[in-house]
Amino acid sequence: MNALIDTNVIVDVLTGRAPHYEHSSLVLDKAERGEFVATVCATTITTVYYLVRRHYGAKATLEKMFDLTAICQVSPVNRSVIDSTLNSSFTDFEDAVLHHSALLAGADCIVTRNQIDFRDSSLMIYSPSQFLLALAQEQERNTQ
Repeated sequence: MNALIDTNVIVDVLTGRAPHYEHSSLVLDKAERGEFVATVCATTITTVYYLVRRHYGAKATLEKMFDLTAICQVSPVNRSVIDSTLNSSFTDFEDAVLHHSALLAGADCIVTRNQIDFRDSSLMIYSPSQFLLALAQEQERNTQ
């Protein structure tokens, strides 16, 4: 399974944001163990750096970005993603960019805490806890 991880899930993990940290960190732990292909949008990297730098400072945040990109593939934001976004029915521009970038990267789903903004998605949308359950079910089917 290839899952695009939304910016809010990454920020939850890097800032220890309660009550979301527990499930979000389990998602990234499973990605790090190679249990699924984790993807983040290129815009997520820049947004997370901007938000997390306030907590850790520039140098430590850069180290966290290196760690993140070691765990996750990075989906591009190019002209086709922007054109698709501009022509989409999404009400939130940033979420539309993530969605269309996920499609370009071949993602099967998006993991987010902001499920309502992805209601026009053609991909499966999971909260971190829902994704963990879906991943466990997939792994169980694959071992049978």
